[in-house]
Amino acid sequence: MAAASQLQETDASAVLSRSCQDESYIHGFLGTVGDLQKAAVLQDVVLEVEGRRFPCHRLVLSAASPYFRAMFTSDMAESRQKTVVLQGLNADMFGEILSYIYSGTLHVSMDKVQSLYQAADLLQLDYVRVTCSNYMAMNVERSTCVDLYKFADVFSVDIVSKACQQWIHRNFVEFSFSEEFCSLSVNQLTEIISHDELDVKEETTVWEAVVRWVQHSREDRLHHLPSILHHIRFNLLTSDNMAAILEHPLIREDPGSSEVIRNLLQKENFNLKPRLGMTTEMVLLHNQNMRKDGFLFMNPQEGTYISCSYDTATLVTTMAVTSNNDIYMVDIDDSEEVLELSVLKYNHAKNFWEDAGMPSMSVLDRSGPEEDLRVYKGNLVEVDQILFYIAAESEGGSTMWMRKYNQHTNQWQECSQLQVDRPEYYSTALSCGSHIYFLTRTEVHRYDPSQDCWSKRDPPLILHDVCTAVTMGTEIFCTDYEFTRTMVYDTESDRWQILQGWPNPGTLELDNDTRLFVLENQLHVLLTCSNKMYLVYVYDRSADAWRDLKATLPNTSYYAQGSHCPVARIYLPYLKGHKNT
Repeated sequence: MAAASQLQETDASAVLSRSCQDESYIHGFLGTVGDLQKAAVLQDVVLEVEGRRFPCHRLVLSAASPYFRAMFTSDMAESRQKTVVLQGLNADMFGEILSYIYSGTLHVSMDKVQSLYQAADLLQLDYVRVTCSNYMAMNVERSTCVDLYKFADVFSVDIVSKACQQWIHRNFVEFSFSEEFCSLSVNQLTEIISHDELDVKEETTVWEAVVRWVQHSREDRLHHLPSILHHIRFNLLTSDNMAAILEHPLIREDPGSSEVIRNLLQKENFNLKPRLGMTTEMVLLHNQNMRKDGFLFMNPQEGTYISCSYDTATLVTTMAVTSNNDIYMVDIDDSEEVLELSVLKYNHAKNFWEDAGMPSMSVLDRSGPEEDLRVYKGNLVEVDQILFYIAAESEGGSTMWMRKYNQHTNQWQECSQLQVDRPEYYSTALSCGSHIYFLTRTEVHRYDPSQDCWSKRDPPLILHDVCTAVTMGTEIFCTDYEFTRTMVYDTESDRWQILQGWPNPGTLELDNDTRLFVLENQLHVLLTCSNKMYLVYVYDRSADAWRDLKATLPNTSYYAQGSHCPVARIYLPYLKGHKNT
């Protein structure tokens, strides 16, 4: 009985016990430490920087910085000295660092952020380093770019280096005429001109920038020209431009440079992508017949429509454009008992569809009792440069299976399955940020690739059906087959908002092939009418209204593959130069 009573008391104690945190004590403790420093009380060490003396507390310094903790808790001579001289620090910046250590507050400005970062880097203060890095990255502009770029190069601050490169890529034409551009090192120059993201209309712009850089200090830089030439994309130049470059004085007086160019031209390196500024965003629509695949590349904003046909008669189910502008489509081979899915990749330079080099997926054995089952409504999506394929186990099935492609093993790997409440004819899957979202008319599910798990999101989507959905930024837009209601889902706040639907309901009979797409950072919708007439509308969010673009698509039956019209950046000379129609 006593034991039982003691057990009850123990259980009660366990239930009643809890941990409490006194926030006022935490803040008050730091405030008290700061007051002790101001009052010069209990200080037990003096740090000397550039001749200035800073009385401090060993305990506080050790708690704040691994650098000081190692100094004062080891057998180093400094651990026993009352005065420690610190080398490699600026006295004013060290005063700022001490202020942060004793108050938790850091004051950052452009005139001192680099010196603060250097001091924090030496003293191993991670918070100060991160804060300074982010501050520099947010303040990249014409007057600061090169200075920050050089600083980031010396201290290997990736976030700042990338921010500088992005600014230079976007403003390359203007930047290439500046004194700051001419002050770049050869390594910085080649790093910049090697990127796909340069916003230039012609490759001659890159060549002319290199010429200005060399001529800025001709004697010192001319010998670098042969190595720099490897980063110019000569395959994108016209024959006239090439002839002019080969006759340029810098090339003619340097036999090595001339030889480099001729060798590069002989290689015909089609892997060198066009620069960002040379490409045009194009929507891909598919037309399939018995022997050929036809694609329409269109930009209704610019009135550009180019048709191409390919000798690759495929049964396409879905397409995806990756963040690297690679275009993939999934082909189904249903001629055998075992259903096979294979992936094709679009070769931009040759305007040709080729095998992606991935193994096929054997998704269903139809020889058994469930021979009527088939892969249904598959979606190919990308997250962080990894391809995922998600599909229902059968038409009307409630189990969604998914596989991801592992580049290292060249295998498709099983992922967690998703169970949904209803048969999923009206559903779609797409990526947004670092997650995959699966939408039905009543449910929203999110997949986390890092955890390989699905979670249900609230509130549920309220649409009669989910015909099409597309991602723009951190939002997902979707609408129904008849385009009567459009909704936007904010993935960060987990909230839905109703947008205006089609402004002309009932005037034309739609053919249940409504597709959303994002072109030039604007939401569009492609409507197919029963008479095979196409309409393209663009959404004005500020006015909450759709505007007819008066698109003039060719009189051929085209349709989108997947939950939305895929959009890719296309180098038009490649299309026109290899066009088959």
